[in-house]
Amino acid sequence: MRGQTIIDRIGNSPLVELKHIVPDGAGRVFLKIESENPTGSMKDRMALAMVEAAERDGRLAPGGSVVEYTGGSTGVSLAMVCAVKGYALHIVSSDAFSIEKRRHMQALGAKLTVLPSDNGAMDAALTRAMIAEADRIQRETGAFWTDQLNNVDQLAAYHAMGREIWEQTGGRVDAFVQATGTAASARGVAEFLKERRMEIRTVAIEPAESAVLSGGPSGKHRIEGVGAGFVVPLWDPAPIDEVATVSTADAMEMSRRLAREEGLFAGTSTGANVLVALSEAERLGPDSVVVTIMCDSGVKYLSTELYNGEASDAG
Repeated sequence: MRGQTIIDRIGNSPLVELKHIVPDGAGRVFLKIESENPTGSMKDRMALAMVEAAERDGRLAPGGSVVEYTGGSTGVSLAMVCAVKGYALHIVSSDAFSIEKRRHMQALGAKLTVLPSDNGAMDAALTRAMIAEADRIQRETGAFWTDQLNNVDQLAAYHAMGREIWEQTGGRVDAFVQATGTAASARGVAEFLKERRMEIRTVAIEPAESAVLSGGPSGKHRIEGVGAGFVVPLWDPAPIDEVATVSTADAMEMSRRLAREEGLFAGTSTGANVLVALSEAERLGPDSVVVTIMCDSGVKYLSTELYNGEASDAG
C-alpha cells in the first residue's frame, strides 16, 4: 500500500443541500463543501495544479523556489503544497486580508511580504502593487512565479470540480453559481458543465462595489479572494450566462445566516454565492437544482468584521 500525503486528500468534496434558508417554492440548492480540502479552501485544487504542471514541463525543478501574490487562501494552499514537495515559498500579501491566513502561511513555512492597504479594503491599486512586488522578487531570485491571474494550468483543477458536480448530481444540475477572483473556478466549472449540457445556467458573481465585469467602475470592497478591481486575464464571458453583483454587507450577512441557520461556517464569498444561488432557485422554480461553492472555512475570518462582532462599510 502506497502511503498518502496530505495533498492526496485534495478534491472530491461532498455536496450538501441547504435545508432552512431556501424560500418556499424555490428549487433545491446544494453547496460543494470545499472547506473539507486540507487547508480548508478550494484553492488547494488550483495550487496543486499549478505546481504540478510546472514540475512536468521543467519550469519548477527539484529544490527550486516559488513566489506568488495572494489575498491569502491561494498562499496557504501553495504553502501546504510546497511544504509537502520541498520548495521554498515567498508570498506577497496585504493587511487587507485576515491575519489567520497570513499566520497559516507562515506556519506552513512560507516567507511573507505584507503590503499596506487603504484602511483594510481591497482595490485595483492594491492588486497591482502585489503583482509588481511578486514580479520584483521573481526577477531578483529566479523563483518560479505561479502568477495566478494569468496561469491557465489551474483551469484543469476546476474542470475536475465540474466533473465532480456533474457526477454528484447525476447530471441533474440546472444552474451553477460562483464568485470570481482569478475567474478560473467560475470559468473552469462552467466550461465543463456547458460541454455536458449547454442549457445549464452559469452565473459569475463580483462585488457590487467593484462591478468591473458588469461594466461598472472599480472600487473598494471587503469580500476576500474575489473582485480584483479590473477585468482579469483569465476571465472569459463565453461559458458564463450572467454576471451578478453582491455587496460586501449582504454577503457577510448571508455568511452569518449560514452559520446560524444551516451550521455551515464559511467566508464572505460563500455568502455571496448563496445569495445568488437562492435567487436562481426561486427563478427556476421548485423542480430545479442549483449548485454553488462553499469556498472556504469561516475559521479563516474569525479576526475580521465578518465574525468579530464589528461592522464597517466596505467603501
